Order: sequence, then structure tokens, then C-alpha cells
Amino acid sequence: MSNVSAAAIPRLRGVIAAIATPVSDSGPDHARLILLARHLLSSGCHGLNLLGTTGEATSFSVEQRMAVMSAMAQARLPLDRMMVGTGAAAVADAITLSRHAASLGFAGVLLLPPFYYKPVTEAGIVAYVRRIIESTAEPAIPVYLYNFPALSGIAYTRPLIAELVNQFGTRIAGLKDSSGNLPYAKEVAALSDTLAVFPSSEEHLLAARSGPFAGCISATANINCADCRKAFDSGDETALARAVAQRKLFDGLPLIPAIKYLLAEILGEPRLAQVMPPLAPLTADEASAVRTRFSRVASTTDPLS
Repeated sequence: MSNVSAAAIPRLRGVIAAIATPVSDSGPDHARLILLARHLLSSGCHGLNLLGTTGEATSFSVEQRMAVMSAMAQARLPLDRMMVGTGAAAVADAITLSRHAASLGFAGVLLLPPFYYKPVTEAGIVAYVRRIIESTAEPAIPVYLYNFPALSGIAYTRPLIAELVNQFGTRIAGLKDSSGNLPYAKEVAALSDTLAVFPSSEEHLLAARSGPFAGCISATANINCADCRKAFDSGDETALARAVAQRKLFDGLPLIPAIKYLLAEILGEPRLAQVMPPLAPLTADEASAVRTRFSRVASTTDPLS
């Protein structure tokens, strides 16, 4: 269906942080988001995943999400190093968001499946994706599928992805897999050599250097991107061990509030810890646990440096 060749599609690769979105009571804080984006890109990230789960995208309106995209473009950040989440329950909203991303020059859109009605047939998901593909044909922005069934309640199964690739060719550029199912991610990567598959854990970065994956898209790369970059670029096993140790300090804690809290602590900017409802800030005990765990790894890590 697509006239766009695989070679013409920008290929994202490497360490991609699922960047947190600083917020105020009224919504996204553009100025602080731009500062954080510049910081992460200069600290080791090959790219950024804007407005994903860690970015609290589904807590914002369509207009707020479009305004975030526009702010990044107006700040002259390198949009060719960024994918942006445009998934929505309503296909019209997903189209509006995807068209805006395409018009600004983002390297790709990250597409959750339509997540409200359950069960939903694979034919229904194909129809949903088809409308987005057809509505973004010019310019033809790459589509990265976002598999996160623990939150969306709907999986991009291997047969479904095979059908999407069959129908839409290289417009289906890849997959972010947040299921934690490594065999599944490898099976998807084997479907086509044009599919860029990103597990959500930096744990697999060494395998990604010469194996089936394109890198990782990680929430904890907000914190450990410097070591992730060393691991991916040069195969530094010690750096990877430090990065994984930093990732594990969030175990058992609400991930997004904890990441934002630690960013606020590291960067000395308390307002970075604020989250949007329905998420809630860390409790005093949770905040203490983050500080204690971080202090234990700080002697062997140098986050964001």
C-alpha cells in the first residue's frame, strides 16, 4: 500500500529515553520539558520518546499533546531523533495527533492500540491502523507500534503485526515492547529486517548491538542514560551493570512518580516531581525508599554525567 521505501524511513536506534513530562497544575510545563530534553540528549540519549506512558500522555488532552509537540519544534530540538506517542481510544484523535507529528517532522509516531473496547478483534485494530496510515500518507511518517498490554489491555500479537507489515509495508517501522516478553520481541524482530524492535529494558542493550533489537526505549533512561550509552556504543559491561542497578532501585515503587521524584532530586528542581491525576506523588515512605536506594548505588554510579 505504501509508496515509501524502507530506505526512505528515518531509522531510530540506540538508547531512547521515555522522557518524563514536567507539569504544573494547568498541564505540561513546556519550558522545563525543553530543558529536560536538552539535558537527556546531551547526557547520552540517542533519542527520545515524547508523550509515552512515562510522559503521562493519556492524562493530557489532544490540544495539550499537540502543544507539547509544537513547543519542541519551536525550541529547535532535533525532532529527527524523537518519536512521539499519538495513540488514543478515538481514531480521529489519533489521526489528528499523528498528522501534527508528521507536519512538524518527528521521526515517528508511537501508536498504542485502541484501548477502551474489549474484546477487540484484530480486524478492528487493522482498520484503526489503516485509517492512521492513510491519513498520514503525505508526509509519510513512520509508525512504531506500542505493545503494553498490562496497561492497554490489548496486545499487538505476532500474527497481527505480521498482517500489518503485510498490508502497510515499511510504514510499520517498528515496535516498542513493554510486555517484558523477550521471546515475543525476538519473534517480532524476525518478521522483517525493516522492523526496529525496542524492548523497554536497558538490560538487553548488549544483545542489541549486534542482535535482533534496535536498542531500548526505557523509562529509567531518564536517570541512567550515560551508562546506557556506554553499553550500547562500546559494549561496556560495567556500565551496563551500573545502569541495571539504577533501574532496579525502582522495583516495587510507582514508577512514574518515582522517576520524576528522583529527577527532581538529582537536578535540584522540586517541581519536576509533580504528576498529573490520576497519578499521585510519592508518599513520604516511598520518597525515603527512593533516596535510600539511590544513595546505595550512587557510590558506583554517576547518573546523567
